[in-house]
Amino acid sequence: MILIDRALERRAADDNPVRVAVTGAGFINRGMTNRILNHTDGMDLVVIVNRTPENAIRCFAEAGIDDPIEVTTVQALTKAIETGRPAYTTDFTVATRCGLVDCLIEGTGTIFHAAPIVLDAIANGQHVVMLNAELDGVIGPILHQKAQSAGVIYTGCDGDQPGVQMNLLRFVSGIGLRPLVAGNIKGMLDYYRTPETQKKFAEQWGQTPEMVTSFADGTKIAFEQAVVANATGFTVAKRGMIGPDFDGFIDDATQFYDLDMLEATGGIVDYVVGTKPSPGVYVYAVHDDPQQHIYLKYGKLGDGPLYSFYVPYHLCHFEVPNAAARAVLFEDATIAPSHGPHVDVIAVAKSDLSAGHTLDGLGGFDTYGLCERSDVVADDDLLPMGLAQGCTLRRAVSKDQAITYADVNVPTGRLVDQLRSEQAAMFA
Repeated sequence: MILIDRALERRAADDNPVRVAVTGAGFINRGMTNRILNHTDGMDLVVIVNRTPENAIRCFAEAGIDDPIEVTTVQALTKAIETGRPAYTTDFTVATRCGLVDCLIEGTGTIFHAAPIVLDAIANGQHVVMLNAELDGVIGPILHQKAQSAGVIYTGCDGDQPGVQMNLLRFVSGIGLRPLVAGNIKGMLDYYRTPETQKKFAEQWGQTPEMVTSFADGTKIAFEQAVVANATGFTVAKRGMIGPDFDGFIDDATQFYDLDMLEATGGIVDYVVGTKPSPGVYVYAVHDDPQQHIYLKYGKLGDGPLYSFYVPYHLCHFEVPNAAARAVLFEDATIAPSHGPHVDVIAVAKSDLSAGHTLDGLGGFDTYGLCERSDVVADDDLLPMGLAQGCTLRRAVSKDQAITYADVNVPTGRLVDQLRSEQAAMFA
C-alpha cells in the first residue's frame, strides 16, 4: 500500500480515477465492488460484466448503488462513465473495447469463459488483473507474453495467496536474503471432498459448492503454487509438493526441508497443513553472508540456516484493487509468470472412473489437481487439470491415477486448448 495510497490520492484530487471493469459477480466480487466504490479514493468501478444481470445488480445493491444502468454497446458504456453512472453488461466486449477502461479485473474463476475475455482486454490495450489463479496456472505464460507484446501489464492480484507470497518474496530478497521456499498455509486438505460434502459450507458463505470443493480437495492450492513457481522459476520437490502436516508454529516447520535439496533445485513451492498462524503464507530463505547471521539472530530470527518469514493473513478482495493501481499507475505486476511454465496442475482421479465417462470441472466429483513439473507433464503427456472438463474417457482410470491425454478424447475447437498448444511451442 506504500506509494499506492498517495498515488490514488493524487488521482482523486485531479478527478481522474483509475477506471476498472470487473468480470464476475460472486461472493468475493460483491465485497470488492463495495471496497472500490465506497472505500477507494482515486479508483472507480465503472462496469460489471456478468452473464446473469441479477447478480451484477446485487453487487451494486450491496454497495449501496440502487440504479446501475445496463449497457449493450461501447458507446453506451462510454456515456455512462462520462456521466458517472455505474453500469453492467452481459457482453464482455462492451467493457474490453471501451477506451475509458484502464484495467480489467478477471474474477469469474472460470477457464473456458474467461480466456477470450482476457485475450480481448489485452488486445485492446487494457491492463489485466487476474483474480483467477486457475486460468493463470493453465495458460498464464502465453497470456503474459501477449500482454508484453501489447505493452500492457498482466498480473495476479494482491490479497490472493500467490500475490501475498510474491510481495513477501520481494521483501525478503530486498533485505539481502535468498528465498528457497515459497509456501502456503492450509487449514485442511482432503483430496476426496466433493460438491456434496461441501454443500452446507458453500451455502453458509454464499459460494458455489464447486468453488469450495476446489479449496478443500487441494486443487486451488495446487494452482496457486503453480502460479508462484511460474513467477519465480521455482519447482516442486515431488508430485503434489511435500505438504507436511504440522500443528506447531510456521517458524518451526523448517525441519521438513533439506537444505541441500533446496539448493539443488534452486527453490521450491510448497504448503503446510494445520500450522499456525492460519491462514497465511511463508517464505524460507538463507543468507550467504555469515556476518549477517549475527544480525538475523539479534532480530529474533534464530540460528538459521533457513530463516522464516510469514504473513498471517490474505485479505483477498480488500487488496485486489492495489494490484490494479500498481498496474495502471506504476506498470508494476504484483505477480506474473515471467519465467514461463515451470509447474503445472495435473488431473488425478478421485475415484475409479469408467470408459465413456465425461469429466466434470474444477471442484467436481471426478478429479483433483496436483502440482507437477512442467517438463514431466510434457514428457508424460499428462492432462492439465484446467482442461479436464468436458473430456471423455477412452478407457477406465483408477482412483488416484494421473490422467493422460491418451486416456481421453478432448472436445474440439476450444480456445484454451489452442492457447495451451501455442504456449507449449513457445516454451519448448
